[in-house]
Amino acid sequence: MSFRVAVTGIGIVSNVGQGSSEFWNGLLAGVPSHGFEVKDFDPLPFFDGNAKEARRCDRFTQLAFAAAAEAISQTGDFVSDPSRCGSWIGTGVGGLLTLEEQVGVLANKGPRRVSPFLVPMMMANAASAGISMKYGFQGPCETTVTACAAGTHSIGRAAQLIRSGICDSMITGGAEATLTPIGMQGFINMTAVSSTGISRPFDAERDGFMHSEAAGVLVLEKWEHALEREATILGEILGSASTADAHHITAPAPEGAGAVRCMLTAIDDAGLTPEDIVHINAHGTSTPLNDAAEAEAIVKVFGPETPIVTSTKGATGHTLGAAGAIEAIAVLLAMQNKQIPQTHGTSAVDPELAQIDLVIDEPRDWNPGPSLSNSFGFGGHNGTLVIGPSS
Repeated sequence: MSFRVAVTGIGIVSNVGQGSSEFWNGLLAGVPSHGFEVKDFDPLPFFDGNAKEARRCDRFTQLAFAAAAEAISQTGDFVSDPSRCGSWIGTGVGGLLTLEEQVGVLANKGPRRVSPFLVPMMMANAASAGISMKYGFQGPCETTVTACAAGTHSIGRAAQLIRSGICDSMITGGAEATLTPIGMQGFINMTAVSSTGISRPFDAERDGFMHSEAAGVLVLEKWEHALEREATILGEILGSASTADAHHITAPAPEGAGAVRCMLTAIDDAGLTPEDIVHINAHGTSTPLNDAAEAEAIVKVFGPETPIVTSTKGATGHTLGAAGAIEAIAVLLAMQNKQIPQTHGTSAVDPELAQIDLVIDEPRDWNPGPSLSNSFGFGGHNGTLVIGPSS
């Protein structure tokens, strides 16, 4: 027996807004004046004002706690049995800031000054573990680390636990905070970052992504469970898929072959056909190879009349392991507001690419229907979610 999966809460912290309402307005407005960093973030309210506890968490965990707090506050009392509620927060890197700071401590002050909290702060599972402990979730507590596909894979796996009847509810999503000197320079030196400072997905002038940070968290629960407690249902996770390119550590498979298989598998998992899909929130990183492969994959799956496509990375930048989570939330908010945000920074689809129906210049009104959220990560990791409206 397979159970339907409802989304009953969303929470987000990003450069364009802290909280889902600010996030939506920011997606429409574009890159804020402060750029791609989460500015003026105060973690203390999400640790009950306990500064010591906040300091014992890396920034990526702090962001995850903030996003989880909003998502949980939206949905109300969704836990009927703590042993059947779990936590699954993905990340691409984990606690890089902590690691980088403590390497400096070792070099400058000696080994005895290295923090005893180094390991629990830097470990990739810290956000999942911390959220489960804070709220008492005793079901599966896991972490997916699949580079830029981690958030999407985490949501897909969490939904599968509910579909299969193992869990009644899950807290899931992704978090990342790698805007550190080493993190930033590593991407710059591999020429992945835009030299112009502009994220312009699918544009002829695209020359790399803009490195960013964020956390996005969703509350998922069994559809019947949500109805019984009269929860507000924001949308539905209809299906998901994960495939590997088995091709190259950073470059996508030729002609988007892995992405094609991933989208088709996810659509099949949802019990749908390509003709049913109305909208795609693309991975759309603004890198030459990724955008070319994804555009080609979309046309191969859907034909020349593609679903409506947007890349919210034009506004949010690339948040790595958090990207899939904040983009799934963007799809849900687009459904609620009956508008698809424009792809900021992009003036037109590169004529050298397979031509997709990309939203540019202004948001586009739409009649919400089944939608895809794509994520493709270094290592050849592909992830796709199929998301449906609440009705």
